[in-house]
Amino acid sequence: MGQLALFDLDDTLIALPPAFRRFAAQFAREHGLPETEQEWLFAAWDPYQKRDEYFALVRERYGLTEPVEDLWRLYRRRMPELVELRDEVRDGLVALRRAGWRLGIVSNGEADNQLGKIKRTGLDRLVDSIAVSGALGVRKPDAEIFRIAAEAADCELSAGGWMVGDNAQADIGGGAAVGLRTVWIDSGKGESAPTAATSVVGDVVEAFPILLTYR
Repeated sequence: MGQLALFDLDDTLIALPPAFRRFAAQFAREHGLPETEQEWLFAAWDPYQKRDEYFALVRERYGLTEPVEDLWRLYRRRMPELVELRDEVRDGLVALRRAGWRLGIVSNGEADNQLGKIKRTGLDRLVDSIAVSGALGVRKPDAEIFRIAAEAADCELSAGGWMVGDNAQADIGGGAAVGLRTVWIDSGKGESAPTAATSVVGDVVEAFPILLTYR
């Protein structure tokens, strides 16, 4: 049984803002909005905001006739086509597996959206387990989702391991609460590093050497 490393998906393994900019550009064109409105669409978007709330604002601003659920469904269908997995992230995951690590993804979000991103980028072929809250009915920081991810990777949480992510409460607090060491990714939002973080980095690629040198 190898050492366990769990990773968050959005703004950890893949970057959402560049993908959302592409979505905003498509959305503006398709709805006949001025090009300048792409900036409003991006500025009003918060990665931690509930998407139905965001699209309710969009619908009201532009007087759209589509129901909020249809706009939200469009987002979930499109985003998997727009996200990218950087080569250096792919290489880091491959290096960990070659070193004998067992890898998992633990993500909050709707099943179709998150699983679509994972499959589209090929992450499903680079990890040993995938735990998405929308498919399981349990969200980070609940200990159960970490347990599910660990067991699917043929590991036990009691044996320890790592959790890598950008959300202080869901990833770092949740991971630390189940006995995992943690790497917090500081995404530059001005947040203070969580006290539960074992290490702090600015990019997930900086987490790979930390894990690879861990004994």
